[in-house]
Formats: sequence, structure tokens, C-alpha cells
Amino acid sequence: MFENLTEKLESIFKKLKSKGSLNEENIKDALRDIRMALLEADVNFKVVKNFIEDVRVRAIGQDVLESITPGQQVVKIVHDRLVELMGGGSSQIHFGNRFPAPVMLVGLQGCGKTTTAVKLARYLKKQGKRVYLVSVDVYRPAAVQQLKLLANQNELGFFDALEQRDPLDICRQALDDAKRNGFEVMIVDTAGRLQIDVAMMEELKRIKALIQPSEILFVADAMTGQEAVNVAEKFDATIGIDGIIMTKMDGDARGGTALSLKAVMGKPVKFIGLGEKVDAFDLFHPDRMASRILGMGDVLSLVEKAKLVVDEKYAQDLEKKIRKNEFTLGDFKDQLKQISKLGSLSDIFSMIPGMKKLREKQDFKPDEKEITKIIAIVDSMTPKERLNYQIIDGQRRKRIAKGSGTTVQDVNRLLKSYVDVRKVMKKMTSKGALKKMKRGLFPF
Repeated sequence: MFENLTEKLESIFKKLKSKGSLNEENIKDALRDIRMALLEADVNFKVVKNFIEDVRVRAIGQDVLESITPGQQVVKIVHDRLVELMGGGSSQIHFGNRFPAPVMLVGLQGCGKTTTAVKLARYLKKQGKRVYLVSVDVYRPAAVQQLKLLANQNELGFFDALEQRDPLDICRQALDDAKRNGFEVMIVDTAGRLQIDVAMMEELKRIKALIQPSEILFVADAMTGQEAVNVAEKFDATIGIDGIIMTKMDGDARGGTALSLKAVMGKPVKFIGLGEKVDAFDLFHPDRMASRILGMGDVLSLVEKAKLVVDEKYAQDLEKKIRKNEFTLGDFKDQLKQISKLGSLSDIFSMIPGMKKLREKQDFKPDEKEITKIIAIVDSMTPKERLNYQIIDGQRRKRIAKGSGTTVQDVNRLLKSYVDVRKVMKKMTSKGALKKMKRGLFPF
């Protein structure tokens, strides 16, 4: 989502860093370019105005202008201000002392409330909560059935309203049922409309009065840009919202909504949806998002993702192999399988500092189908070939290509990539590499 903004900011900062010293005129020119980049990313113009002025005041101080690395200092100021702009720190749901604690999801039709309800329920389930899902969208065809199906697929509690058509009766009975069965949280998926209308808002008011939710979360579609901010303000004025869940953050929108919501409304973005899969959902970390926007990667999120899917003993054994230069083609295949569990390749690469430059240098474009092709090629090799890639001559490459349904060129590309990965992984396990990565310095 932030790719265009990231590219423009990286270009601006590259110019700043190339200068041995900075003056007010240099900073003024850079801030003019940053202002245009933010406006083109669809950030609210008032937010941009305040942001640029805050950065200007901080950047023109003597500590920056007389610094040994003034360009780096300006980048740090922009990073810190971006973090503040998006809320400063992550914000969890507050459940209070209610049992069960009702959480209302509200928003327009098509913003992704139903799938978000399931994603949030899965997230809370991982936190040890017993979660109950209930749909009061009795207007959209098959809305209740959709939530029921997703709840069953993910082994989540679900209140089946059967043929009931009154949202208030459904909420009343669902609360009683959730309490009776020991559920701690009840997520209410409310009805949406194509646009805000009086009937929808009145219904939400009545539901709020009945269940007295611990929190009301507005589900914002990032693809709708600043319109999402306008709609959120109307919901907040009518029923009051406690936080925001941004959906479709993996799309190709300009991203300004995520940078504008907290500053305009004073309400935190609490969670983000990063794709259609139910596990593509995470707590919103302003500091990590700021780092990704500025092209610094997000190593912490990548490490957290890896911990969920990678066996610790396997990781330790692999590290030993890499250090001893014993990383084989079989290990390479296993690693690709592990990587595919982390999410899309584009998302993974965006978390690794310096990977963007490496991809540009090698003209590498992430393609999910490539993993399947590589696995097929490695599977067509003999055990000896997997252990020692150097014995794979021309004749062997032809046989491997034929056996895997690929071309000799595909086999050549795989072997070159494997050799490059061996070099990279060796450097990543070197002393101090992780610290460098966290500072945005990739050890290549």
C-alpha cells in the first residue's frame, strides 16, 4: 500500500544524506517534497500541514544542522513524527469487567466486517479468550450463514439465530447464551449499508443501549481513502467509537487513511487486516509501520511471525548448518516451505531492511508460483545432487528440468539463487547482524 510513498521518501532522504552539511534552505526543499509525497498518498491536508511544520521546527535546530550526520537526524525526526501521527504505541481492546464483554463492529457494507469479526475472534482466541460470534445483519442475503460457516471452519463459538429477524432479540438471547456457556468475549457483527442512513444509525444506537459494549470498533476500508475518515467521523458523532480496524491494507491504495485517522479523530487504529486469509490480521504498531513506510523494514514483526510457524529446534539446527557452510539444496527447499507459511512474499520482503535494494539489483520479482516450481526442481534431484550442487553439470540439469516439467534455464536460475542465498544467510548469522538489521542496515 505504501510502496509509492516509500519510494518517494527514500529518494528525498537519499539526497539529504548525500550532503555533508545541511542548511535551512536544504531542509525547506526536502520538506516541500515530503509534503507533496504525503498529499499524493492521500493524507489529510490539515494533517500534512501540521506534520510538516512540526518536522521543520525540530529539523532546523542547531543540534541537527551542526550534527556529523544531519541527513540521518532529519530521517529520525520524520520517523518519530510519523510514529506520533499514528498514535505513538499499539492499543489493545479494553474489555472491562463485563462477562461476557460485548464488542461491536460497525461500518459500511463491503468494508469487510464479517471476515474481520472472524479474524479478531481468532486473534483473541490465541490470547486465551473464549470468543462468541453473533451476526445481527438480517438484511444482507446469507450474511448470517457466511459468519456461521467461517466460525465453524475456525472452531469459534457462534450464536445461531435461526430464523429470527429482530437484531435486538438476537443480541439479548446471544448475551444470555454466551454467559451460560462461559464465553468471555462476544463479537457482534452489525449490519452495514452502502451509505450512512438514519435507520442504520438508529438500529446501532438501540443495540449499543441494550448490550452496553466494552468497545465499539469501526471497520475502515483502506481502499476508500479519505472517505473512510469522513465516514468514521459520522459514526463517532452518532454512536461513539473507541478504535478502528483498517482492512485491505494489502491493497494498492495510497495509504493516507492509516496516516490520517488518529490525527483527525483522536481514535487509535487498533488492528489491521492484511489480506483475505483469516490469519492475515495483526495488532497495529505505529513504530513498525513508520519503519516500513520509510523503507527500514520491520524485523520485529517478521521475527514474531516466524516464531509462530518455525520449529525452534529446526531453526537452531539450520543456524548451525549455515555457520558450518552445510546449507544444502534440501534445506533450501524446506526453508521455502517455511517461508510460504509466513504470508505473501511481497509482504515478507517489505519487512526485511535492504531487501528492496537487493531485489532491484538482481531484478527479482516475488512470485508465489516460483516456490512451487523450485520445490519441483529440487524434488527431481538425486540425494547426492541436493547435498552437493557443484556436481550438477549440463546433463544433470537437462534431466532435472525434464523430471520437474521446467526448463534448463529455470534450473540454472534456481542454482544461482541458491548460491546467493547461501552467501546472504552466512552474513545474516554473522556477529551483530540482527542489531544492524534493526537499525535498517542490511549486512550485505
